[in-house]
Amino acid sequence: MLYQKKLEETLSEELFKNPSGEYRGAPFWAWNCKVTKEQIDDQTEIFLRMGMGGAHIHCRTGMNIPYMSDEFLDQVSYAHEKFREKGMLTWLYDEDRWPSGYGGGFVTKDPEFRMRFLVFSPEEIPEGVPEDRGRDVSAAVIIRSASRKLLKRYGVLLNADGTMEDYRALEDGEEIPEGYDPWYAYLEISGDNVWFNNQAYVNTLDEKAIARFLEVTHEKYGEKMGEYFGKDIPAIFTDEPQFAHKTRLGRAHDRKAQFIPYTDDFEETYEAAYGEEFLKYLPEVFWERAEEPVSETRYRYHDHIAERFARAYADQTGSWCTGHGIALTGHMMEEPTLKSQTAALGEAMRSYRSFHIPGIDILCDSRELTTAKQAQSAVHQYGREGMVSEIYGVTNWDFDFRGHKLAGDWQAALGVTMRVHHLAWVSMEGEAKRDYPACIGYQSPWFEEYKLIEDYFARVNTALVRGKPVVRIGVIHPVESYWLKWGSEETTYADREAMEEKFDSLIKWLLYGLQDFDYIAESLLEELPEGEKGFTAGKMRYDVILVPDCLTLRENTVMRLEAFAKEGGNVIFMGGVPEYVAARKNDRAAKLAGQCMKIPFEKRELMRRLEPYRMLDIRNQAGIPTDHFLYQMREDGENRWIFLAHGRKPEKPDSMEKEKLTISVSGIWRVDFYDALSGNVGEIPVFYKENRTVWEITSYACDSFLYCLKPGRCTLHKTVKATGRQQAVKLPESARVTLEEDNVLPLDMAEFRLDDGEWSEKEEILRLDNQIREELGYPRRADAYAQPWIYGKQEYEHRVSLRFHINSEIDITDVRLALENADITEVFWNNRKIEDPAEGYYVDKQIRTVKLDGVKTGENILEVHIPYHANVNVEAMYLLGDFGVKVGGCTAVLTEPVRELAFGDICTQGLPFYGGNLTLHMPVEIRQDGTLSVWVTKFRSPLIEVTLNGTEKRKIFKSPCQAEFEGVKKGSCELALKVFGNRKNTFGQLHNCSDTQTWCGPDAWRTTGENWAYEYQLTQTGILVSPYAVLTEEP
Repeated sequence: MLYQKKLEETLSEELFKNPSGEYRGAPFWAWNCKVTKEQIDDQTEIFLRMGMGGAHIHCRTGMNIPYMSDEFLDQVSYAHEKFREKGMLTWLYDEDRWPSGYGGGFVTKDPEFRMRFLVFSPEEIPEGVPEDRGRDVSAAVIIRSASRKLLKRYGVLLNADGTMEDYRALEDGEEIPEGYDPWYAYLEISGDNVWFNNQAYVNTLDEKAIARFLEVTHEKYGEKMGEYFGKDIPAIFTDEPQFAHKTRLGRAHDRKAQFIPYTDDFEETYEAAYGEEFLKYLPEVFWERAEEPVSETRYRYHDHIAERFARAYADQTGSWCTGHGIALTGHMMEEPTLKSQTAALGEAMRSYRSFHIPGIDILCDSRELTTAKQAQSAVHQYGREGMVSEIYGVTNWDFDFRGHKLAGDWQAALGVTMRVHHLAWVSMEGEAKRDYPACIGYQSPWFEEYKLIEDYFARVNTALVRGKPVVRIGVIHPVESYWLKWGSEETTYADREAMEEKFDSLIKWLLYGLQDFDYIAESLLEELPEGEKGFTAGKMRYDVILVPDCLTLRENTVMRLEAFAKEGGNVIFMGGVPEYVAARKNDRAAKLAGQCMKIPFEKRELMRRLEPYRMLDIRNQAGIPTDHFLYQMREDGENRWIFLAHGRKPEKPDSMEKEKLTISVSGIWRVDFYDALSGNVGEIPVFYKENRTVWEITSYACDSFLYCLKPGRCTLHKTVKATGRQQAVKLPESARVTLEEDNVLPLDMAEFRLDDGEWSEKEEILRLDNQIREELGYPRRADAYAQPWIYGKQEYEHRVSLRFHINSEIDITDVRLALENADITEVFWNNRKIEDPAEGYYVDKQIRTVKLDGVKTGENILEVHIPYHANVNVEAMYLLGDFGVKVGGCTAVLTEPVRELAFGDICTQGLPFYGGNLTLHMPVEIRQDGTLSVWVTKFRSPLIEVTLNGTEKRKIFKSPCQAEFEGVKKGSCELALKVFGNRKNTFGQLHNCSDTQTWCGPDAWRTTGENWAYEYQLTQTGILVSPYAVLTEEP
């Protein structure tokens, strides 16, 4: 058990104030280089200082130790030892990058274990690899090969409207009937995908293939450190298992090959399950029949594929983990929509049955309520003790502490107890720096402050792992109805779009309407035991069941609903009533609906009918229910916990708007407020109305609230704090500034040549590298390429020379060059070879610094020579020193050093690329004794530290963005505002001019066409609007 302390009778205030490691986040620790013991020593200590509870050891792009080798396992074991010394946890990860299953390529180098798929082609496929082989990406996409066999031929007759009038499965030698179109079904084995280390993804439908995966990875971990499993190695993370992604025809008459997951023995297991052949009826998977559009074969195919996948992968992996005393955790692939999960998984929830700590993956700071609720529902029904989230991925360098809190808050409200931060890099060397930033580690200048965030979520978790969930509403998951409409886009798009809209609307109506619920997956309901009373699904019992416009239900589901209704349970059919049972025409559900409540698919009527089941109510000053909070309620002995969080992103990130809200819950309670930011606990005043407990709060855009309700009546009375006279304190319009690190000029545009060839015109550094790679026949650097460890040690074959032109308005005596590969690179500065060795580093320890001769007024020339082979990274370099930088379009000039800043974007004030911390120093005159309040209302910074007279410090990162200092004496003082930086304008997508692209993966640095600009694309940074201050005299 991970959370042993939850068994204590009550949550101690000491544990809440200072949570232990199991309650704290554990980031993905990206092993993306040849990891050394020195790096392990340094970074395990950094994680401790950041407030982390450990880390997931996760191989990422750039890893240069052979995967699962003795050397690799020794380093993992050493990292575990270091974590253990610090009282921290080591979380394992089961793959070389992702998705899990191919074992770094060791599994799928054997063709027997490679992914298979069925190709449904309008023409015979000649021998060899098709011209359109597919695109190498990090997913189970279709990659064509020459390894295929014909399964069956068909004749298909379509009507003008795209429906199927008839079809024939043809025997060998049988002619295609006149007027019928020929189609061919092939079983094909996946070709090589560079992402999978020049191998392929695994056959996740085959238990033998997954057994081999367990042998390659899990067994080796077990041999090396199995004695610690279930102790300070609590779990192993599996990442995005999936099957070959299903495709559909666009127009029904299109003559284009389609692909669906399939495997060698699929026909046999399908026939064993359903008593009929599959291939005989295959066309029904792709087209709607004219007479009866719902196909039992289509339904059974999607169900059987989902079951084959869950059994082979999740069940087998979960069973191995159970047998070895370690938890299976991680998340599936493409969970959020009915379409996405049908295509990649069949259904998301089915596999959760074998996860000990189910999880989710939320990228780009999206609000995937469905993804979270599906996993949380399984956690509830299987009685799992927690839920993980791979969080903060693809948010970019400038994602601030507001974002960290808001993203974690809504997920905590929907069950997440373990945040897996994406991503903490061991190194920024080469492509690693473009591995979906930001980096949540020492390379970010705010890392020392992150304990503020980590302490907060750890405190929340100490409460939310206790007791059991209080949920009264169950909702039948509609994914199986969606399967019935998985036909051509032309004939099924409208139906599928309507299903998606209802799926999305319903969860928002319920959750933002503060009617918490669980999804009920019909496939899981068949195995979850029934209870003696109520509608039970495993550990949960529901008082009302909602059937949301389903087209089909399973026979077991109908039977359970019938029994529940018979004993007086409330079943609500919303929208249409199911016409099918397991995709067969059947009026049984309609008869049941006739005995139950039927309502239109409409929010107002739904909320009216569910009002008797309401546990929590929040209203604004006008008495209108809120529509932006999420909550979780837990029963903990006689007590109840309530956690409230904002579920929607603020429309304005700098909003200072406050809401006066009234909260009420059924029953008579005393209420303690657990302040998770400070660790303080105290009872709050409440009043009582009609057997409800009521209290009032003030809420800002980033606030959350944790309460413990205890039986009894409150004896506190609301008091109003007296305030004295207030007066504005004048603050200067600009301030003296000190930089925490040297200013920087990125050098990312260079003339270049290969070996002794001619110099080419200036080009951006990543573009010129790929031009050279194309010339030499080396793999291009892009989103997907193989790991360096598979190639072993390589000899240098060529030399790349770069020449940079740096213009300056001033002489500068002390400058440094920051670069990678410093030990092999020859550096010439203004025609003089630099002989001094590299000393120190910039941002990351692999970006070393070399002292240069001073900069002269006018043009300076930097020339470097880099020995080159396919695994050498040609990267931007950085000029460091005490200077300013003026940017104009695609050029930059060095200027006088920055000594003072006005409030506003620092990019226009000599610091366009600066990503470090800076401090603004302001003299302030205090006219009376009292309390000084300072507001910083608009800033683009992770957080602001406000210091008064060099001693008292306050942190600002969320509204109301106020720092308060009590007992301030009359006289002169200094106010210092430390503005924490981020690295986006230094290492970000400086030439990506897209206004809509939010995906900051590696190719976001390599945009083309209208999304590319040689002009620098900078992001506003700093305190954008003048702060203000008020002094309140003692009353």
